[in-house]
Amino acid sequence: MINFIFYTLIVIFAIVLWSIYHEKDRKSKYIARLKKEWGNVSEEEYTGEKFESLKAFYNSVKDDMLDVDDITWNDLDMDEIYMLINNTQSSAGEEYLYAMLRKPCFSKEEMEERSRLMKFFHSAVDKRIELQIKMSQVGKLNNLSIYQYINRLDEQEPGSNVPHYLMILGLLVSVGLIFVSPGLGGIFTVIFVINNIYHYYSRKANIEKFLSVFSYILRLLDNAKGIHQLDIPELKKYTDTLKQDTEVFRKFRKRSFVLTSKNVTGDITQTFLDYIRMLFHIDLIKYNSMLSFLKKNREVLNRIFINIGFLDSMMAAASFRKMLPYYCEPELSKGDKPFLSVMDLYHPLLDEPIPNSISEDRPVLITGSNASGKSTFIKTLALNAILSQTIYTSISKSYRSSFFRTYSSMALRDSIVSHESYYIVEIKSLKRILDRANSEYPILCFVDEVLRGTNTLERIAASSRILASLAKRNTLVFAATHDIELTHIMEKYFSNYHFQERISEHEILFDYKLYQGRAISKNAIKLLGLLGYSEDIINDAEKAAEDFLEKGEWSNIK
Repeated sequence: MINFIFYTLIVIFAIVLWSIYHEKDRKSKYIARLKKEWGNVSEEEYTGEKFESLKAFYNSVKDDMLDVDDITWNDLDMDEIYMLINNTQSSAGEEYLYAMLRKPCFSKEEMEERSRLMKFFHSAVDKRIELQIKMSQVGKLNNLSIYQYINRLDEQEPGSNVPHYLMILGLLVSVGLIFVSPGLGGIFTVIFVINNIYHYYSRKANIEKFLSVFSYILRLLDNAKGIHQLDIPELKKYTDTLKQDTEVFRKFRKRSFVLTSKNVTGDITQTFLDYIRMLFHIDLIKYNSMLSFLKKNREVLNRIFINIGFLDSMMAAASFRKMLPYYCEPELSKGDKPFLSVMDLYHPLLDEPIPNSISEDRPVLITGSNASGKSTFIKTLALNAILSQTIYTSISKSYRSSFFRTYSSMALRDSIVSHESYYIVEIKSLKRILDRANSEYPILCFVDEVLRGTNTLERIAASSRILASLAKRNTLVFAATHDIELTHIMEKYFSNYHFQERISEHEILFDYKLYQGRAISKNAIKLLGLLGYSEDIINDAEKAAEDFLEKGEWSNIK
């Protein structure tokens, strides 16, 4: 018996030593990875289910009048932009970052505070890494919104711990019986081991997601306290609040190790504890005692979530700034007349972007052929408007504008499910912008090919009136169109810009540069030749176009 105890202690000691070594090695590798990922795209995997979980916090704070709505978010491929920026280390951080990108800020003071934090995280490398390690120990849960489950605690009722205590007692008695009657004790021990594991997983299956959330909450609390203990003066405003809020949970955190480990990745000690949990149900017992306390203190817990999420988001935004060839902090202002002035603007998802500049306080019509750069330019403007009022970063050399609410009507589709044609989807999309005009903040509006879903006559008649209506309101419109007629009809309200191209003998060449004035080139028919259409088709098409310009009507095809 003494030998058994001796060897058991040796094994435990060896496990502890290995665990310490493994943790140091893991931390060293993690710091190396943090340094490598800073200023680069994080190696994060995304699924549709993942994005649904990311939306939960945002959905709880959504403002239908001020936020980036679903149509605009999808038009601008903002999921791709989010993935580019998301270098957060915690679920709280990535949920908060998603919400931040959808909620433009209208306070200059708040924008400057975000910038202060980003500059600090960029320059104070060692302190930032210490903070990132704490955030990583909070960790991420795949396809599960922590905020959502924190606020679903009312759905759960604590169960009785009596059955768990009886199963533990039975197992202990069975093990003790081995020393009296080895055969009988062994049989009862096997029975209780199987019984306890079976009932453990039966109960755990019903509350598994909440158990994961409880484990996450404990890591959140432990590391919120640890963040305060880092004693970073530049973050005192936030860490003092974290300290005050975590004090509420001091008793709650006692003996919390039975429910979770301090690191997310796990180690040998954690594997050992997993077997203890299966046999003795210590995490299920702890879960029942914790549930009531969490329900009573949910508001404090939400405040901790938001505080951690904000700091983690700001580190991700600082990392995003580092990956950009250049950027600027925007100059945002409130005034009677909306305006936008930007120099050398580019899109971060393009490998070799061509910068463009524009300065306007009037609505803008942009003309040019297909693939010349119209849509990309207005998407880039819209994206920069959103980033300027969320992470206080414009992907340009200078950016000055009013505080805007940003809306777009671009990448629309007809809907089989709702039985709506493309034209119906278009006019509904534009109507939502008209309905939101004339409020406290001006609208920055982007439209690609107004009413392309209907015939030319009615398109020009209707689109010109819709654009004029927007222009007369508190709205700065940027509209891309092929309809040169609009550039004449709308001269009183709209400035004209265009993109152009040059067709050589064997190829079409775009410079993707924005020019003032309306487009004058007509190369659509010539492009047919580059793609191998017969000369008969090309010549007949050119003659028909010339006849229409001369006579004002189309001739019948013979």
